[in-house]
Amino acid sequence: MEFQKIHNKGQAQLFKNNYLEYLTKTHPLVIWGMYLPVLILLPYYSVSVKGYSTLNTGLIFLGGVFFWTLMEYILHRFAFHHHPETERGKRINYVLHGNHHEYPRDKERLFMPAVPSLIIASLFFLVFTLILGDFAFPFFPGFMLGYLVYGSMHYAIHAWNPPFKWMKGLWRNHHLHHYKHTDMGFGVSSTLWDHVFGTMFDLKKEKDNQEEVKKLMFK
Repeated sequence: MEFQKIHNKGQAQLFKNNYLEYLTKTHPLVIWGMYLPVLILLPYYSVSVKGYSTLNTGLIFLGGVFFWTLMEYILHRFAFHHHPETERGKRINYVLHGNHHEYPRDKERLFMPAVPSLIIASLFFLVFTLILGDFAFPFFPGFMLGYLVYGSMHYAIHAWNPPFKWMKGLWRNHHLHHYKHTDMGFGVSSTLWDHVFGTMFDLKKEKDNQEEVKKLMFK
């Protein structure tokens, strides 16, 4: 997924149909608004109806958050950065993720749009229910909170400078992923799995050329 020119302004046109084009865009608050009831009601349901203790519900919820970090890595590396050889495959890849690499500052496409997001989230909930049974009720909202944090971090990295010094590594890692080597640095909200699977940038080495690093950072 390499482009001769990366645009820091503008956005790709994915569909000629204006309605379909509109459905490819969203705002973080829309997605948070969709899933906030899930984050509140399912843990409440787990305690009040399913009889789980608050502690157990919290632990399973945190397990869902942690599992998201692994799923984030897997999806980003093996689905979004799959290298198809057919023209149809390349087209699908571009619609899913390639347009983001060509127009990384398109703020309307930093979160997955509402319709596909709901479909995919529903499929995940179905799979979790089949595998985990009633444990899915506290696990799924934790998983979705992980997704929302990831999406918000992704939005922030492309829209703003890091608000805290300790977050600069995450910012630099993702910018290097976009501007230097797209087959490394797949973690956005966490670099844990990049370290585990050997796809982490050597950030200390990247600091050797401060001028090049500055070019990666958005103003």
